[in-house]
Amino acid sequence: MLCLDLSTVSNHAIVVAGDLPASDPIWLEDDVQPVGAVHVEGRLSGAGSGRYYFSGRLKGSAMGTCRRCLEPATLAVDEEMSVIFAEAKDEEMGESDEFVIEARAQEIDLRPAVREEWLLAMPQLALCREECLGLCPSCGSNKNVVPCTCSTAPDPRWDALRAQWNATS
Repeated sequence: MLCLDLSTVSNHAIVVAGDLPASDPIWLEDDVQPVGAVHVEGRLSGAGSGRYYFSGRLKGSAMGTCRRCLEPATLAVDEEMSVIFAEAKDEEMGESDEFVIEARAQEIDLRPAVREEWLLAMPQLALCREECLGLCPSCGSNKNVVPCTCSTAPDPRWDALRAQWNATS
């Protein structure tokens, strides 16, 4: 469960362990959706009047597209996260690295923070495997599946530079 009762935090820190399902409405249409649930573990403690600190870890996976061969690739996420929740004051709306909660709130919902941390931790460039050979730039075949027989002739647009290099070497 990722909605936590703050009355238990006022006396001592609490251990948090829960899952944020892929079907949860917190995920937006354009988000990189997790495959299965995102598992969250950590600790929530008081950090002063109206402030709370969560420190923990999130783990999950998503599907992406390999940047070299365009095949499906699994993106694994295993990241530490540290978040501050603070009550909103009239004169300030909270710092950019804080999650604002209502004054005298009875509970904290960790889901928005987990979603944000998930999106920040998501690798931007996926690989199906480290040794992926990618696509042939000439014929477009996947070199992981079929060996390419295209000529590897050098690009003629570089001939002038190649001639200059050979003349100075």
